[in-house]
Amino acid sequence: MHDPPVRDDRSQPPAAPARAVIFDLGGVVLGSPLHAIAAFERAHGLPEGLVNRVVVAGAPDGAWSRLERGELAMDEFYDAFGRECAAAGHRVEARALFAAMGEAAQPRPRMIAALGRLRSAGLRLAALTNNWASDEAGAEDGTRALAAHFDVFVESVVEGLRKPDPRIYELVCHRLRVAPHQAIFLDDIGANLKPARAMGMTTIRVTDPDEALEQLSRAVGVDLD
Repeated sequence: MHDPPVRDDRSQPPAAPARAVIFDLGGVVLGSPLHAIAAFERAHGLPEGLVNRVVVAGAPDGAWSRLERGELAMDEFYDAFGRECAAAGHRVEARALFAAMGEAAQPRPRMIAALGRLRSAGLRLAALTNNWASDEAGAEDGTRALAAHFDVFVESVVEGLRKPDPRIYELVCHRLRVAPHQAIFLDDIGANLKPARAMGMTTIRVTDPDEALEQLSRAVGVDLD
């Protein structure tokens, strides 16, 4: 799961020829968990943005952050996050919420095709995802099946670090063997782009996947259509 959105529509032209492209997964390569959360809130009569507000209020030590760093098992998380939502005045069935998010995490075919074209053009690819581990059907966020498409696969739950902690961006660049200014990073959340941009990466905010691929195509000089 990703951090809640912070509005930041800025994208940057590359300052130097790119050697690598780093992709967030949910909301970029996969369907958006944020859209799934919004639909869940509507379906259950919850205030718009409630889930994200609870996540933000608890960060960096709340249940959601701890889940994505691998510090909580799913059953522990469901109980803890339910209590956090109750403290905010609302009852949220976290297990049902995560099942809905899992159903939404379907690969976007045009993004998958673009990964192949980028690799064929000689660019190194990384996934950089805030995620969680679960043995339950429907609770897994669907990311691990994508690992074969990337040269480097960095998961918050494995590393014990999560975006927007700058250390996880340093880690992915180290594993890609590139300097930050040689990388382009795509994410659907502005708060996750800011540390990358501060390090020197070119950033692309993904609100519409097709528009994001057009920006990426121009940045790397590879036809991704």
